[in-house]
Amino acid sequence: MRGALLVWRFTKVALLNELQYRVNFWLSLLQSAISLGVGLIVLALVFRYVDQLAGWTRPELYLVLGMYTALGGVSRMAIKPNMLQLLSDVRDGALDYVLTKPVDGQLLVSTRRLQPWQGVDVVVGGLVVGWGLAGLTHPVGPAAAAAFLLTFLLGVVLLYCLLLSLSVSVFWFVRVDAMIEVFDAVFQAGRYPVGIYPGWLRIILSALVPVGFAVTVPSEALAARLTATTLLLVVALAAGWVGLSRWLWRRGLRRYSGASA
Repeated sequence: MRGALLVWRFTKVALLNELQYRVNFWLSLLQSAISLGVGLIVLALVFRYVDQLAGWTRPELYLVLGMYTALGGVSRMAIKPNMLQLLSDVRDGALDYVLTKPVDGQLLVSTRRLQPWQGVDVVVGGLVVGWGLAGLTHPVGPAAAAAFLLTFLLGVVLLYCLLLSLSVSVFWFVRVDAMIEVFDAVFQAGRYPVGIYPGWLRIILSALVPVGFAVTVPSEALAARLTATTLLLVVALAAGWVGLSRWLWRRGLRRYSGASA
């Protein structure tokens, strides 16, 4: 309960700070429109020549594109800003201030920054998902809706744990900004179902760098493609990444020498 209250307070402060820069809303809207436009154009070109892509119909691929847009918005709104701040704090020694607070350090470094204007992508992604749902030939029942909500949250958890794991490498290597940029490049692969990629790349995008799973599995839930095996697998994968990222965080703190170094 105390942790949830602290998260709310940090979020409120970050939100008030960002609301001073409303021009960012229009920039985010433009960026989202361009990204979505590119995705829709690519799909339109593909479906000029085929009826399905690796078994996925056009409405189902709209679900994937919408999920990709929404999860990307969540990452840029609430996860990536905090990870970039962590990199800066470790290099400058400012992490000392965070670690002296009577609250879990990982919780604090994960909730200090918020870029609400990136929420435009979340809204746009939701609209695209709705567009895809309207084109499906089957209704989405309560079980499918519940599976979607669960897998969407697990997708957010996977993205958070992956970005945190990349970011805590700053305790060892100091200059790791390029890793965050590499993540952005790899995340582009989530624009399409993970099943369209070769087997070796599918494994990478599902387990080692699980951006494909994070996007594709919630889409499968809505498209009536999700199996119980896949659902259990993504739950286990998320649990594994939570444990790994927490372990890396603690190991990194042992190496941190602070501003006095």
